[in-house]
Amino acid sequence: MNDSRLPAAYLRPGSSSFSDFLADQAPDLHPGGRSVPQGNAGDLAPHGTTIVAATFPGGVILAGDRRATMGNIIAQRDIEKVFPADEFSAVGIAGTAGLAVEMVRLFQTELEHYEKIEGSTLSIDGKANRLSALIRGNLGMAMQGLAVVPLFAGYDLRLDQGRIFSYDVTGGRYEETAFHSVGSGSLFARGALKKLYRDDLDATGCVEVVIQALYDAADDDSATGGPDLTRRIFPVVQVITAEGGFRMPDDEVAAIADRVITARMIRPDGPAAPLTGGAR
Repeated sequence: MNDSRLPAAYLRPGSSSFSDFLADQAPDLHPGGRSVPQGNAGDLAPHGTTIVAATFPGGVILAGDRRATMGNIIAQRDIEKVFPADEFSAVGIAGTAGLAVEMVRLFQTELEHYEKIEGSTLSIDGKANRLSALIRGNLGMAMQGLAVVPLFAGYDLRLDQGRIFSYDVTGGRYEETAFHSVGSGSLFARGALKKLYRDDLDATGCVEVVIQALYDAADDDSATGGPDLTRRIFPVVQVITAEGGFRMPDDEVAAIADRVITARMIRPDGPAAPLTGGAR
């Protein structure tokens, strides 16, 4: 193939990694190839906060609140932090919002590029490893306070189940069991998940549990935004099953959030879990 408009390197078969190709051909465009600023820049950019994931028989739910903060200021009330990575996986972002969104776009392109080059999709473990490499490439920025810590979830067609992966700022990858949360409100969200999660939940029940967890996170963490009834802003919820992933319509999320809030008017601390005998 010859095309005078493109450099010869662009026309040669190469790595199935778009990230590696970009780093080789245009390092200035690659997030990991940029010069690292001096000092700590963490307070200069909006940050995303709480992301929650939970599995259920037949799939996995990934959800995030909508608030971005910059120090003690609410920088944005309706930011989206949950994105489809491909047909059977999704990423939720916590940390520096601008860099995180850029990393997600690169990850989406990475998976699409691999599929076009290899003629098949990556396994979910392969996807999780590719995301780990992208996070590791951002380590210089993370050392300056511009960290990105995503939560990755997807449906494993081989094992026929939903799976969840968390990361640290160095790109370390950890598979989580049943549920997990990341971000500034994750401690409170995880406490709610421990209390309410059951392994026999259906998709709707699982969505209600993660919304309860996000509500508890917002109740105790000022950087996490709860459901905004005045502006009708509700969490973004991604559902992934063997049929693929989809974003739950806002009106359906709103209906569940309205039920949660109505119940909280009666019991502000949320539903109680049985002390013994609860299914897990």
